[in-house]
Amino acid sequence: LEIHQRGNAASRLATVKSLMQAIGLDPRFIKRYPHSFSGGQRQRIGIARALALGPELLICDEPVSALDVSVQAQILNLLKDLQKELGLTYLFISHNLAVVDYMADRIAVMCGGRIVELAPREILLRKPVHPYTRSLVAAVPFPDLDRPMDFKTLKLSGASDTSAWGRQFRDEGDEDMLSPLDLGGGHLVLARRSADVSELRH
Repeated sequence: LEIHQRGNAASRLATVKSLMQAIGLDPRFIKRYPHSFSGGQRQRIGIARALALGPELLICDEPVSALDVSVQAQILNLLKDLQKELGLTYLFISHNLAVVDYMADRIAVMCGGRIVELAPREILLRKPVHPYTRSLVAAVPFPDLDRPMDFKTLKLSGASDTSAWGRQFRDEGDEDMLSPLDLGGGHLVLARRSADVSELRH
């Protein structure tokens, strides 16, 4: 707040106290040193700092990867509560698909610096099309007896090895050969322009 010259000392203090309450920390902790906070508390403070200037978009890059599972749940629930309360949009970056499943409305899967598949959460996790996405989803254990783990896919070596992908997903060294194909319902997959959309689903 000082760096961006927001308000005076009194208004900045009031903002900090309000932010501490929003993230579930006692405003009386305001004078504490960073080392006196736990990992989860420090992550909450990081979120408060990000919210201090009133952004509409918050980029969350692996926000819970360094925390234990119980603290992860607290932080994720806090992020969801803040999103509803403040009307925030999150760009949530994570390698943990279980966390992504909990947080996301839409999911973009990247491989080699390119988005290979983009879809609403429910569609992407239940009906992935791109071979890389399928490998990622197959590696996540879901508590669903009707959805057993795909051990055949898991045993395949190198999910990001493009030579193992179907021909319609390979660029053969020419990146312009691939483009996002619309499968309907907001579902896009990176494939050859000449690919048959109906065949991509199989």
